[in-house]
Amino acid sequence: MAKKLKSADKKTVAVIGLGRFGEAVASRLVALGHEVIGIDASADIVQKHAEELPHVVRADSTEPEALAALGVNEVDFAVVAIGASLEGSVLSVLALQSLGVKTIWAKASTPQHGLILERLGVTNVVFPEADMGRAMAEQLCGV
Repeated sequence: MAKKLKSADKKTVAVIGLGRFGEAVASRLVALGHEVIGIDASADIVQKHAEELPHVVRADSTEPEALAALGVNEVDFAVVAIGASLEGSVLSVLALQSLGVKTIWAKASTPQHGLILERLGVTNVVFPEADMGRAMAEQLCGV
């Protein structure tokens, strides 16, 4: 059960890309009491998550104007959970930066993708599959 957050502890977060990883991040943030806006380009994915995520919209996250219209320029931080499209991931990061979003976490699907995100100044680059694989191996061995 999630702990009750004080309003000062409550964060506003934009999660861009609601595939398996993005959906897991968004759902957990909501369960922890944070304000989340889920954004995806697919109407089917948005519809799928409409009941579990209080704020979920279909939008082109590569367009700063679309993100600004959703109030993304006011979030505490953003998560770019787009792994399948390098272009979509990079352009979404650039759109967020143009809006002044300072803290951006992004999923990378390859080392090269990660390097590009790092060079763009992404706050934290994650490799979900590799990170989870290492964590699981350590748990299996009691490390």
